[in-house]
Amino acid sequence: MKTLREYVQAAKENGVAIGHFNISNLESFHGIVNAARKLNVPVIIGVSEGEREFTGVAEVVALVKAVREKYNQPVFLNADHTYAFEKVKEAIEAGFDAVITDNAKLDMAVNIEATRKVVEYVKQVCAETGRDILVEGELGYIGTSSKILDAVPDGVAMTSPEDAAKYVRETGVDMLAPAVGNVHGIVKGGNPKINIERIKDIDASAGVPLVLHGASGIGNDELKAAVEAGISIVHYNTELRVAYRDALKKSLLEANPDEVAPYKFLGLSVEAVERVVEEKLKIMNKLA
Repeated sequence: MKTLREYVQAAKENGVAIGHFNISNLESFHGIVNAARKLNVPVIIGVSEGEREFTGVAEVVALVKAVREKYNQPVFLNADHTYAFEKVKEAIEAGFDAVITDNAKLDMAVNIEATRKVVEYVKQVCAETGRDILVEGELGYIGTSSKILDAVPDGVAMTSPEDAAKYVRETGVDMLAPAVGNVHGIVKGGNPKINIERIKDIDASAGVPLVLHGASGIGNDELKAAVEAGISIVHYNTELRVAYRDALKKSLLEANPDEVAPYKFLGLSVEAVERVVEEKLKIMNKLA
């Protein structure tokens, strides 16, 4: 099986994107993997610091490894939105394929310094172990919450192409998550529009694959345009959480009101997550 780096590079060269979907439980994991297997495309499982506390770091590594080996399916694991350096080390030592060092709220100079520290550490680990681990950095603030929002978070600002080029050059990151009008979470009344021209400009200046965070809440036409403009990985979380919750409510209150076996009343949530993931993966991989 190819490495995550090879899949990301192939996505960039082919003008498609790899779907990145967050989990905090087994049902969402199966929904994501089912969709990826059905379409025969690579997929990335993301777990933030908070999600890792719930799933367990070693446990989620074992889960991904088991499915990857059982089906020979390219499923990769990313330590999403990692703030503390010790949490970076924990994920890398456990066997994660990639890590996002999130210093986006910091001043750019401090962000660069903190990100460079992670890059140097990961390079050392790769040299010592022969592993190929990707480091993603973030530049530009887009909020932090994967939930339903009343309004766009304060302080949201777009990344400039010039800053993107400087940041990549001085940190050595493998991938960059810029702010291009996107926000984490789903905003009541509608998310801001993605700035497609800004994606193109940053793609031309940065020189590394670009990652779109906060894709929940944007339209499918915007998703398609963002991938065509140069996005190589797309993150979804809130839409999956909403689909999971709504299906669970329906299952508990309508479809299976007297059921007490979790594996029976949680099935609708697996299916709901799978439907969302399949829809997004088709667009990212030009299968729709």
